[in-house]
Amino acid sequence: MSGVLFGGPSPEHDISVLTGLQALRELERAGDDPLGIYWTKTGSFFSVASDVEADAFLDGVPKGSSELALHLGDEGGLYASGGRRGRGRRLDVEALVLATHGGPGEDGTLQGALDLAGINYTGPSVAGAALGMDKWTFASLVERAGLPTLPRSLLTGDMSSLPFDGPYILKPRFGGSSIGIDVVSDFATAKARLKSNAHLENGCVVETFRHDLTDLQIAIRTYPALDLSAIERPLRRSSDAEILNYRDKYVGGEGMVTAPRELPAVLRAEQRDAIIRYATTIADLAAVRGVARVDFLASETELYVNEINTIPGSLAKHLFVDPPLAFATLLRDLLSEARERPAHRYSVAGADGVVLRSAGSIAAKLA
Repeated sequence: MSGVLFGGPSPEHDISVLTGLQALRELERAGDDPLGIYWTKTGSFFSVASDVEADAFLDGVPKGSSELALHLGDEGGLYASGGRRGRGRRLDVEALVLATHGGPGEDGTLQGALDLAGINYTGPSVAGAALGMDKWTFASLVERAGLPTLPRSLLTGDMSSLPFDGPYILKPRFGGSSIGIDVVSDFATAKARLKSNAHLENGCVVETFRHDLTDLQIAIRTYPALDLSAIERPLRRSSDAEILNYRDKYVGGEGMVTAPRELPAVLRAEQRDAIIRYATTIADLAAVRGVARVDFLASETELYVNEINTIPGSLAKHLFVDPPLAFATLLRDLLSEARERPAHRYSVAGADGVVLRSAGSIAAKLA
């Protein structure tokens, strides 16, 4: 049995629910019998009916749902509730589609727990997830690899200046989508935002803000072979909007699927080839697994790598148009990769007791 896990304690909880429900319905329509797993805002897991609608989650757990438990270790896995006297029934889940945007569902936390539970899953490994969620580390890696990026810095409260001029765009160091992003004109305002913007509490990446640059996006999938999607130019709903914001991306109700766009984007051949080349490099550089989306900023003559989204909204299904790729095929390929190429398997090779036998008295070592 396969499953789809969505929700979670993240600012992108609602978008995750939409993506999860889309995947759940598509697998069911393709003849599968997937298990829908809702991860609540407080961290609990529940199985939900496959025909549940988005508005059923407005007040929390939908009616008729059953609580699940995630167990680690030799008998790890997902368990249906067994009541007060029993441990519960272990569910035979071969692999999970992770539709867990942002927060602990995309930063490696959930991935680590599933590794310890012995559950196969789609999308990034622990290392790939953590790298993709950390905007500062990802950008530093890209720059070190020689790919073009805009000037950026970590902004802290004890700084007296920045090494480049404004205006500035402030981004949560650890976060997805465009939640918490601010555009400011000067350094003093940027510092003030550290105290007034709750999304910047765990770190703030500040970059040069360029009004003349627009967004370009391409998706990568890694199974059955490395494959790149068409290139998209997302369009802002308002002509005076400073950035492609949360409303632009998700107000349509299906994530990026219903957002305005130019797809495929009309580009010069040199720019298109550069995006393909950079995205291919990033696939290895950022340990991409499953489906990821790489975002660029561009003008007619310039191109910069912006960031990576390791679990994109709607799993970037709308970008695979040349050639067309059915959503069911995308999902089944993700599940096949999860089963055939597990993200991680722990090993105790080398833990043969030699060190323990030769250790002697611990008390003596502390003396």
